[in-house]
Amino acid sequence: MVHWRLRGPAAPLALLAALAMLVAACGSSGSSSSSSSSSSGSSDSSGKTGGTATVLMGTAPDYLDPQRAYTTQAAEAHWISYIGLYTYAHKAGTDGGKVIPGIAQDFPKVSNGGKQYDITLRKGLKYSNGSPVKASDFPFTIERAIKAPWGGKSFFTTYIKGASGFDSGKAESISGIKADDAANTVTITLTQPYGAFLNVLAFPAAGFVPKGTSQSNLSNNPPPGVGPYMLKNVVPNRSFSVVRNPAWTDSSIPGVPRGKMDINVKIATNTQTEAEQVLNNQADVFDWGDQLPPSLTPQVNAKAKDRYAKQNTISTFYFFLNTQAKPFNNQLAREAVNYAVDRRALARLNGGNFKPTCWFLPEGLVGHPTGQCPYGDPNAAPNMAKAKQLLQQSGMAGESVTVWGETRSPRKEFVNYFTDVLNNLGFKAKSKIIADAQYFPTIGNLKLQPQTGFADWNQDFPNPSDFYLLMDKNTIQPTNNQNFSQVSDPHVQSELAALNPVPADKLDSVGDRWAKLDTYLAQKAYIVSYGQQQVPKFFSTKLNFGAAIFHPLYGNDWSSFESK
Repeated sequence: MVHWRLRGPAAPLALLAALAMLVAACGSSGSSSSSSSSSSGSSDSSGKTGGTATVLMGTAPDYLDPQRAYTTQAAEAHWISYIGLYTYAHKAGTDGGKVIPGIAQDFPKVSNGGKQYDITLRKGLKYSNGSPVKASDFPFTIERAIKAPWGGKSFFTTYIKGASGFDSGKAESISGIKADDAANTVTITLTQPYGAFLNVLAFPAAGFVPKGTSQSNLSNNPPPGVGPYMLKNVVPNRSFSVVRNPAWTDSSIPGVPRGKMDINVKIATNTQTEAEQVLNNQADVFDWGDQLPPSLTPQVNAKAKDRYAKQNTISTFYFFLNTQAKPFNNQLAREAVNYAVDRRALARLNGGNFKPTCWFLPEGLVGHPTGQCPYGDPNAAPNMAKAKQLLQQSGMAGESVTVWGETRSPRKEFVNYFTDVLNNLGFKAKSKIIADAQYFPTIGNLKLQPQTGFADWNQDFPNPSDFYLLMDKNTIQPTNNQNFSQVSDPHVQSELAALNPVPADKLDSVGDRWAKLDTYLAQKAYIVSYGQQQVPKFFSTKLNFGAAIFHPLYGNDWSSFESK
């Protein structure tokens, strides 16, 4: 995410120019594109309309309520069911990172040095239940997300005027949002210029729901939304349907297609079974967030090479280290762990689908460091002798450590490996494996103070500030916390205050400064980064593989699915 910080009398003109360039600038990191154009998919197709695709998910969405959800599994369904003022182009590669108007008629008029957004809504839009879309639904939606609380609510509370007061209970509404139903307009006032604010408005969590929608968790009966699809038939942690909205046309919102197939999602936590079902045409789509079991990869390459391809992602896999509790409130202990981990071993556990790394910002994103890793080459054997020496110096040897993880393979194997490393290093470590569906809400509960465990991050949009949400002290919250390491570092905060305001079209100018911040983060050893992942696009023979779009933010674009 980007902010605008503009100074001097030319600021308004510069801001408008930057905004005009945002669509072209978003997604400018080329490595988020898929591995080949043929596997990325194309929106131009004359394939069949109708039928149902069975999609397997290794992990259930954290929530199916749009104002609570904050995982890739949920977003894959929500971005086509809950459109906000802005959304993303339905295209593969860098083009998919471009923001386009959604419920908004056009891009906003930005004034007051980048702090005021005046937006006119499209006329005639309706929710999936047939009720009309109103401007007043927008402030209600944002307030509902804050109350939920949505895991990314700090994007609202930090930058929208009055949102923090509403969050704390000091105000009954958000003073910085004014909606006029008669004029069909929304005016948003920010506390400070924020260059990626259109990206914030494009989050599925900002997808409109009708004013008056219940504030309770509606995951089992999702509310009406605006989009070509709607969620139905929810069986918690087992299945749900994403069916076409019969009232939607290709002209409802230009650039948002109506879709050709209904989607039936089934939760399949065993990746071996999941892969076998797709290979044998018993299901249609393998979860791109999972990895093919290495034992099945030769069969897939031999029998399904025309319906399988690896896709590059802008992602980081890491182990969080709770910096506010023993033993990882001690930097020497954190350094010891970073020296001890063999990132090559983790890559092997992942079937060779990791590029080993020590950095938080992944390759292909502005700010990715290119220097030497501070605690050893990630492509070389670990320095266990140095690690043990540091742990002894820290005084934390023998401390008990619980390592949190998911049941899903290979994530469970990652955690078991890491637990073994900690024991070999000199801790008394044990793993705590819990159900996939409960994992992130559990480790995001601050009362539990989890010491360490599995974590990963896939970009929400192509900007390093999106990743640094996880290292920002302002994002630490009692529930749905995303800053699992509870990093609260004055230098990090100072750099974010300077870097976040940079507009999207100027990101390259601060790439070196982002890289220095990421190098500092690695030196402080707040986390153990270990891999950047390639993911599988793997379908049954029923679907038109070439027409299916792999989106850089949301993975398989279900609205592009069609039968042969």
